[in-house]
Amino acid sequence: MDKTFLKLELDKVLERLEEKCFSTLGAELARSLQPNRQLEEVYKRIKATSEAEQLLWRYPDIPLGNIYDIRPQVTRAALGGLLTGEELLQVTATLNGGRRLRQFLLGQEGNWPLLREMANRIGDFRDLEKAINQAIGPEGEVLDRATPRLLALRQQIRKTQEEIKERLDSYLRSAEMQKYLQDNLFTIRNNRYVLPVKQEYRHQVPGLIHDQSASGATLFIEPMALVELNNELRRLKLAEAREIEAILGHLSNLIGREKERLEITLVALGELDFTLAKGSLSREMAALEPRLNNEGRWRIIRGRHPLLKGKVVPVTLTLGESFDTLVITGPNTGGKTVTLKTVGLFTLMTQCGLHLPAGEGTEIDPTATVYADIGDEQSIEQSLSTFSAHMAQVVYILKKATRGSLVLLDELGAGTDPTEGAALAMAILDYLTGAGARTIATTHYSELKAYAYATPRVENAAVEFDSETLQPTYNLIIGTPGESNAFVIASRLGLASAVIERARNLLGEENQRVSRLIAGLAEDKRLSAREREQAEILRREAERARDDLEREKEAWQQQAAKEMEKTRQEARGLLRQARAEIREIMVRLEKALAEESLRGQQQALARAQRQLKELEDAIEASLNRYQPAAGSQPPANVRVGDRVFLVRLGQAGEVVSPPNEQGEVVVQAGILRINARLKDLRLVEMEAGTRPEREGIRNGWTVKTVDNNDIRPEIDLRGLTVEEACHRVDAYLDDAVLAGLNRVYLIHGKGTGTLRVALHDYLRQHPLVKGFRLGGAGEGGSGVTVVDISR
Repeated sequence: MDKTFLKLELDKVLERLEEKCFSTLGAELARSLQPNRQLEEVYKRIKATSEAEQLLWRYPDIPLGNIYDIRPQVTRAALGGLLTGEELLQVTATLNGGRRLRQFLLGQEGNWPLLREMANRIGDFRDLEKAINQAIGPEGEVLDRATPRLLALRQQIRKTQEEIKERLDSYLRSAEMQKYLQDNLFTIRNNRYVLPVKQEYRHQVPGLIHDQSASGATLFIEPMALVELNNELRRLKLAEAREIEAILGHLSNLIGREKERLEITLVALGELDFTLAKGSLSREMAALEPRLNNEGRWRIIRGRHPLLKGKVVPVTLTLGESFDTLVITGPNTGGKTVTLKTVGLFTLMTQCGLHLPAGEGTEIDPTATVYADIGDEQSIEQSLSTFSAHMAQVVYILKKATRGSLVLLDELGAGTDPTEGAALAMAILDYLTGAGARTIATTHYSELKAYAYATPRVENAAVEFDSETLQPTYNLIIGTPGESNAFVIASRLGLASAVIERARNLLGEENQRVSRLIAGLAEDKRLSAREREQAEILRREAERARDDLEREKEAWQQQAAKEMEKTRQEARGLLRQARAEIREIMVRLEKALAEESLRGQQQALARAQRQLKELEDAIEASLNRYQPAAGSQPPANVRVGDRVFLVRLGQAGEVVSPPNEQGEVVVQAGILRINARLKDLRLVEMEAGTRPEREGIRNGWTVKTVDNNDIRPEIDLRGLTVEEACHRVDAYLDDAVLAGLNRVYLIHGKGTGTLRVALHDYLRQHPLVKGFRLGGAGEGGSGVTVVDISR
């Protein structure tokens, strides 16, 4: 691995990534992962990690087990080699695990195109799985059912073995034979069944001697009566071995023929395992997807070094915006080196497609080449570099660094004469800034603090130090140089004040002037930071107040919509009641006409006409309370106290503020106070002799125009049943009357005509229908019924 990668400890992050992999396929990709500086490739890597993190968040139980690296077995099978039963089990386990993973990823809802593309490359080998599972048992043994021939051979073997054992049992039961035997049992030697015969009786048991005990007292003899049976058993077992070899060869051949598809599948499984490991590592680090750019810009928000344990003080810094070079000063063990490593490691992790343990808004330029000269005494591998070794590394960096490179230099110029070291450090920073590189350098030299203030595109930063506790706080402050703490520390540790004062005098007037200047600038910076913090607090409070007002406005609007719907329901109820009363009057009229004399009929007719006229007047008065009257236009101006109608909400109210520059006024509508434009208002006036019962659109006010954007002049009934369509038409005609529509269009389609006929029968009986007809040319023809509404 590149020396810079090792200095920035990328290898340790990749070790953590490797531990997250479930298979050696994924672990191999994690071990070989290298940073990439192509923006498109980095973007694809990052997006794959984001998809994996989201998938794991939604489905933490992804089936990723039982996936093995079977590439050697596949290669050997393709070359004609023979796989063992255990190897075949690994193959089928991997194929089954891959298939289940593919089905899982393709079957879940979610937006993860990169993971789906990987899953689509996993092959389906169910026939191969079936063939292996049919022949191989859970312990890797070849099953009897593998082939009919193997089953027959094993049945013959068992039969022959039983026959041999029966013969042997007869020997063991024989009283005469028992005195010749060392033990009353039989055993196996050289794959032959034998009896343990005492040495002195070897001639009493005719047969073949296969072995003897260590003491020589026992001979293992195969009785002559069993020789032929043992030969048959031997022949059967050889035939069994040949059949097993043929079965394994057949299965191996099946695998070898799928070599290309299997290799594609294994690559996809490795990529999926590796990608899901990146998502798992992201979740473990509480990391997020960084923004990317190729403009040499870094913005790290509350970044935490991923290898630090315990409570980590986050780092926030920018680079490549208002400055290209950052000079960090501060005490030893104050976190300067950790800051360098965090910036460098974050860049390399981004180039590897990993998420970063940082806050929202973190941005990285992954196209930059990273160079680092870091000697960290706190790392496990302690630095033994001398000034010469450091300078050799700096020389190499100066030769390689170009515009946009990220250069990290720890304790620049240290290890030599302070005056020469400071001058050398300033020259190096000048060169890198002029070359367009982005540089972060740590130093103890006070001269570099003044240099950073005086040089364009160079900025100071300090690791904060608590002079009370004499400990660093590890907070990085951009724009402020680190203060010299030697005198403060010495004083708190008890060094005599006379000695400290003498040291100040020896420091020199120029150094003291620079120190005072830097201290003054630092104080100004701190005051500005506090003021910005207070301004930020005020800004957030203003935003919260604005959000609260927006929520209240939304709640008011929702309440207004509910009131409007409630009013519409009441209007529909009035219309239904009116229709019921009309039907009742007509029934009474028909009954009277049928039963009364001519004079009685005339009287009944006159009564019915009066009742209908009264009902018509009542309905008209009710409807005037629900809709604006026709003919008026938006007002050119309104005054406080004017009564207006809110067209969009269908709500009446009172103007409580004069129009502003945007042509908006505040209207009090019931409990709601609403901002409204003049074009959305209509002036209203009180009807003579009426008193409002309550506020709202049912308050006796007459409005001068009709403008209802909620009711369309047509309704689509296609696909509904007759009952559903009639119910929809009934409610729709009520709304159409309230909206002031004179004609509407019922879209029922042509089809079989059943819905059209049923609707026409229903419309003939409807009291709000003045007449209807089929649509003409340009109106939808026989697929539309045009309805004229009775007013």
